[in-house]
Amino acid sequence: MRLHSLQDTALRYFTAVADTGSLTEASARLHVAASALSRQIAALEAQLGVALFERHPRGMVRTAAGDILLAHARRAELDAQRALEDIGALQGLRAGQVRLATSDAFANELVPRLCVDFQRQHQGVWFSVTVLPTAQVPDTVRQGHADIGLCFSRTPQKDIAVAYRQAAPVLALLPPDHALAALPSVTLAQLGQHPLALPPPETAIRQMMDIVCSRQGLQLDPVLVSNHARTVIQFVVNGGGLSVSSEVAAREMVARGRIVARPISDPGMDLRDIEVQTLAGRHLPVAVEAFLALLRERLPGPA
Repeated sequence: MRLHSLQDTALRYFTAVADTGSLTEASARLHVAASALSRQIAALEAQLGVALFERHPRGMVRTAAGDILLAHARRAELDAQRALEDIGALQGLRAGQVRLATSDAFANELVPRLCVDFQRQHQGVWFSVTVLPTAQVPDTVRQGHADIGLCFSRTPQKDIAVAYRQAAPVLALLPPDHALAALPSVTLAQLGQHPLALPPPETAIRQMMDIVCSRQGLQLDPVLVSNHARTVIQFVVNGGGLSVSSEVAAREMVARGRIVARPISDPGMDLRDIEVQTLAGRHLPVAVEAFLALLRERLPGPA
């Protein structure tokens, strides 16, 4: 059975137009005549007694009522997908899929390892992993394009349920033989005396650093800037200088003795968390629930 067999036709057509903002694009996506889409949407509007779109020469813009209906339609689609996957699992046809949206820090080591370990026990499960800037992860979960979001967070997110949370202070990354590695903690001022690799200014970790530096009248001038966690870690591994990271992103290299991680003692460098996010109010498929349990178990890392 296909997913659309369990979905209302009018809602499917409405969602396609809402996502694309165009009858023409929705028509091409669904392989349905634009006139048929228009009739279904007009019937929905007549039934509800409100306009769902504002019609403009360049496209369709959702009204407030359209926004409310779209949120309902996306939840209905996810519930239908869950029903199919759960029935498939019972019948032994398949165990379903797990769709993850994750920020870069988790994608290099943690997520691939968890996917492999999970599939060894559940060979019918397949994964879709999308790596996004942190700010885009909750939106992807809200839109129903991912079952689980894995990212850093500093503020609550609307329509997002937090399935797991742990503190994620920013750590300094140092070569094992560096003089600062002998200290129990370091300051940003101490780091600034050495060549630095840092994430770009638009990232949460850099914004935290910039706020703390601004309060101290301190300026850090990195010799390398990259939005790729592995790049800045390898900068330290290869002797280029120092960097900063979360524990989870550097966990593998620390365990192998290639780098040392030390707390940064400046106030404000611990004000963020790791969050495992799901859509609020959604009943998750069996495979997703099982993978969530594995995430909760593995995220804390070694004691």
